[in-house]
Amino acid sequence: MRAIRVASAALLGLGALALSAPTALAKGHDHDVTPFAFSVLPSTVAAGGHVTLHVNRDGDCRGPATVRSAVFDTVVLRPGQSWGAATVDRDAKPGAVYRVTFTCDGASGSTDLTIAGGHPRHPMPVPVNPTPVPVTPQRGVHAGEGGSIAGFDLKEIGMGAALIVGSVGAAYHFSRRREENGA
Repeated sequence: MRAIRVASAALLGLGALALSAPTALAKGHDHDVTPFAFSVLPSTVAAGGHVTLHVNRDGDCRGPATVRSAVFDTVVLRPGQSWGAATVDRDAKPGAVYRVTFTCDGASGSTDLTIAGGHPRHPMPVPVNPTPVPVTPQRGVHAGEGGSIAGFDLKEIGMGAALIVGSVGAAYHFSRRREENGA
């Protein structure tokens, strides 16, 4: 009988933990789900270099697509236009990672653009009609963002710990009270 009580308390604690975990894992990443694919090529470029922007028009991106980033001017791809180009600012910080956001028909998705060290000596020309590279947008949790401290929120961790401790404490209290009453 005691094993059932201990198992119940453990399952109650695990349930509380499971209910508190999804909010911490999904925080800030739901904006990357889009009905269309997009990409930035290359994903690492030197300051002053050129990037090619691609929106897959086979998906649900029929209207104008707007591509924004803090590291280059806004680019608008007209309906029917899948490819565009942008020049990265010459003063972009080497080693920095900038967010590139694609918006089309009310949906938005983001990807990262990393700045390599140094300025290009001879900027590479952007191809007029590059070969399409099918890319699907990232979905779910981005692993490896910022090390072990990334997304560390003391408030959420404290609330989850309090919920678990409260659940285990209540289960223990009720199991002890039952034993004292002779059950």
